[in-house]
Amino acid sequence: MSAYEWVETILFFVVLLALVKPLGAFMARVYQGERTFLSPVLAPCENLLYRICGVDRDEEMGWKRYAFAMLLFNFALFAALFAMLLFQHLLPLNPLKFRAFSWQLALNSAVSFVTNTNWQNYSGELTASYFTQMVGLAVHNFVSAATGMAVVIALIRGFVRRKTSLLGNFWVDMTRSILYVLLPIALVASLVLISQGVIQNFSDYGTVPLVQAVRYDKTKLDDRGNLVRDAAGKPVVEAVTVREVTVPMGPVASQEAIKELGTNGGGFFNANSSHPYENPTPLSHYLEILLILLIPFALTHTFGRMVGNPRQGWALLSVMLFVLITSFSVLQTMEAKGNPLVARLGVEGANLEGKEIRFSLAGTSLFEVSTTGTSCGAVAAMHDSLTPIGGMVTMCLILLGELVPGGVGSGLYTMLAFAVIAVFVSGLMIGRTPEYLGKKIEVREMWLSLLTVLIAGITVLILSGIAMITPSAMASMANPGAHGLSEVLYAFASMANNNGSALAGISANTNFYNLLGSFAMILGRYLPAVAVLAMAGSLAEKKYVPPSLGTLPTDKAPFAIWLTLVILIVGALSFFPALALGPIAEYLSMMR
Repeated sequence: MSAYEWVETILFFVVLLALVKPLGAFMARVYQGERTFLSPVLAPCENLLYRICGVDRDEEMGWKRYAFAMLLFNFALFAALFAMLLFQHLLPLNPLKFRAFSWQLALNSAVSFVTNTNWQNYSGELTASYFTQMVGLAVHNFVSAATGMAVVIALIRGFVRRKTSLLGNFWVDMTRSILYVLLPIALVASLVLISQGVIQNFSDYGTVPLVQAVRYDKTKLDDRGNLVRDAAGKPVVEAVTVREVTVPMGPVASQEAIKELGTNGGGFFNANSSHPYENPTPLSHYLEILLILLIPFALTHTFGRMVGNPRQGWALLSVMLFVLITSFSVLQTMEAKGNPLVARLGVEGANLEGKEIRFSLAGTSLFEVSTTGTSCGAVAAMHDSLTPIGGMVTMCLILLGELVPGGVGSGLYTMLAFAVIAVFVSGLMIGRTPEYLGKKIEVREMWLSLLTVLIAGITVLILSGIAMITPSAMASMANPGAHGLSEVLYAFASMANNNGSALAGISANTNFYNLLGSFAMILGRYLPAVAVLAMAGSLAEKKYVPPSLGTLPTDKAPFAIWLTLVILIVGALSFFPALALGPIAEYLSMMR
């Protein structure tokens, strides 16, 4: 790394960590119903919303009712977006007259956005109208993020409360998440992005002639956007000559801010944050990374404040930060070394293929570990062009459950599930009933924690295995051998863990991936969320157990180290065989 890259990386983490405490404390006050500096402006709006919707802000819910409200609300949002995509051609703000989505693609896209995945089997600028982008996708970026925040706040209340079955009010938690946290930050971030050159308009697309014609080959698609295949089942390739390019327009800044802040991912443009209209300057680049990491990191301090011990939050933050920085270091090192096969051709130096070199290699590496360490999925480089180990780093961050720091809300509740497992195992090792934050961890909490951390991984392995024996799924792979397996494994890892990025090189807009991907996204989002709420209800009913000499201190460095080891061991046991057949085999082949 150059001196410039060192300075910008260190400065970024200094700014990020400086914001953790004030934002975390602010969110703690919001969820505890305390007055904040925004209350004079937003409290009347909040009360008006409750009156319109008939919500009693003082009425609390048990875990089953909380979970039912969450599932019902998300299903209603899914149905609304699904219908919008099917009838897009009849709705306003569609200057390019984009057609309706096919029902399979509409199903996959609606499930994707309601689950905070934002997996896109389409190019946004070529498929989705302005109305769909704003009223459909951008709105879901707010509500899906708020859903994750509401679930983790309910879990925190489960640790805090004693001998009660009540966890708060889902509708109140959702409203406060959007009104006090997501909306103000997204508004300010949108204005900053606009000042940097991110576009925000309703103009028609423009056409610009090229100085020199470009010729290339591409796979042929039918009228519905599906691959055209020959008699042997292989994709048909056609030669294309381009003499002019279409310059897309649209309301980009408003969606860009919330897609990063809510760790949603996706993008107005297919190129995501490597597109100059989404990410034009170094300042916008680092602002977008900051938005991705800000709330997940700050929620650790919210957790510490709400449980009455800020050091608990700092312990979790240290684990997240250690794994994230380690991942960044490995990715940066491997990409800086480059590919020896390319070097043999006389092209030495860093692997810059597919990178957004405007922001330096370190800036790109930081973006990629941030977007895969969370459930964001927005990218500033094409992951298919990463070196095998570099690609494996991004895949592993997803496969671990995206908890370093993870998605908005979902990252912290997954981390807390791992903490429960770590406490339980350590209790067995010393022959003492495990306790965490004054609550005894028993069989019920252990099973629910295991369900939370393992369901996505099991889904990935099963569906990847099915794909590898399904001819239609195999035909979607653009690369054979180990890299092709990595593409399939990454795709299902991304969908089941609600990330949304892709290794690329795989044509996923097929019935197989649209339908099985939808199943993976639903299972990976809602089964852990319901399990977390059930665990919160169980914990809230327990009495408080005062710490004693035999209590494992969970706010100190030894527990943070033990928690890190538990996370890595679970990940290694679950995925090492699959990784050995994919990126590790590809790396060994490259080095040979």
